[in-house]
Amino acid sequence: MTALGAALRLRRLVDTDAAFALLRAEYAPIIVALLSRHLGGQTRRMPAEEFVDLLDADLDALRSHFALPQTGVAYAAAWRSAGWLVRRPAPAARAETVELSSEALRAIRIFEQIEQPRGTATESRLMTIRDQVQRLAVETDPDGTRRREALERERAVIDAQIQAIGEGRFEPLDAARAKERVAEILRLAEDVPSDFQRVRARFDQLNHELMASLLDSDESQRSVVEEIFRGVDLIEQTDEGLTFSAFSALVLDTERSEAFEDDIASLLDRDLSHAMTTAERRFLRTFLHTLKLGSHEIHGVLAEFARGLRRYVQSQDFQRDRALQRSIRAALAAAQRAAEHVKPFHASGIELPLTSVELSSLGALAFHDPSEFAVDVHVVAHQPGLADLEQLRALARDTEIDFAELSGVVNDRLRGTAAVTVAALLDEWSATQGVASVVGLMTLAARHGRVSADETESVTWSGADGARRSARVRTHSFTERIPT
Repeated sequence: MTALGAALRLRRLVDTDAAFALLRAEYAPIIVALLSRHLGGQTRRMPAEEFVDLLDADLDALRSHFALPQTGVAYAAAWRSAGWLVRRPAPAARAETVELSSEALRAIRIFEQIEQPRGTATESRLMTIRDQVQRLAVETDPDGTRRREALERERAVIDAQIQAIGEGRFEPLDAARAKERVAEILRLAEDVPSDFQRVRARFDQLNHELMASLLDSDESQRSVVEEIFRGVDLIEQTDEGLTFSAFSALVLDTERSEAFEDDIASLLDRDLSHAMTTAERRFLRTFLHTLKLGSHEIHGVLAEFARGLRRYVQSQDFQRDRALQRSIRAALAAAQRAAEHVKPFHASGIELPLTSVELSSLGALAFHDPSEFAVDVHVVAHQPGLADLEQLRALARDTEIDFAELSGVVNDRLRGTAAVTVAALLDEWSATQGVASVVGLMTLAARHGRVSADETESVTWSGADGARRSARVRTHSFTERIPT
């Protein structure tokens, strides 16, 4: 590749990679310090609300030295948009969690390597390279004879070491070399979280790619499902997938994982642990647990990914989205052809009612305050007393028409005459219930008397306030006694 091609490729990488964006950010030291403090150590994930609270507390201390005008919520949202934070739904609660992206972890690791550079050619690193080269040479040799000779030489070396140990002719590794190898182990182990993040990010990328390819495919549902799972298997062939497979093999193999934990416990119980800091000892002690959590999470992501794709393909949503995409593409193609003859600002004469969403400030929302509905007075318990018949009768007269009283008044009046109208009764008898008595008399006349279709009369009564009132109604008359 020419220098120009390399420069253009690297410039595109600098412009698009989130890790480079973090390295050249204006407040890169502050961002790296905050992210590594809360999400770069033993805690790799936490609830979003808790993370924002911790950010606000740190920002209060930093503002005396730096100009940081925004809140923790605003900075967290900006870092998420920049690709440094990943927000995911919490599996066991209606909340969200945040964690560092693989790009953010890579940028933080660059800062740490610059701040604390390691040796460029340590003995442990050279031994690791030598052992890997030797194993690769043996395992890839197609000649069985040479492979057997190499394995026999390796066995002879091991037998000599066993014999020396039996004769007491061995010395433990000196402290300097042990410390160097521990540092190399820690360097390799610290990259594990980034590996897990890259595997998960690769799964997410594969998910989006397959979703997009599903809508463009014209194959049947069965063929699409088979293609999906072929695509899922491709992830295992990537560098991240191979690393994850090795981690999973260690985690799922109970014998190997128990032996691994025993080896770490032995290292921490020896004088070698004094060459490590407290954080490094804690990291080694919980390393296998970290592997198990990461492996379990990625296996769950892969299973959910496969289930979601299969469910999507087998449902009607898949067919509907495919038809919708084709309609949109056909409309865009027609619009492109029409653009040669019709200007974009040409009035079409078609009105489309658009839905609208009312926008308002969060400050305008009225929150529920339980204290507003709290009862701050004691409930008074009243003891029931003996009911009074006259009070009950008075209560009944206030709510109901006393037809018994009205029937008695009508029957008494009919003793001396053959017929009487409601107006005549009201002239001689005062309506004790006001308008209710008038309504009661008219009801009794309609039921037991006669209502004239042509004649009318004026009825007069006194209301509860003592004022005289009158109304013009059809003539209601009683011609016989009302049965009681």
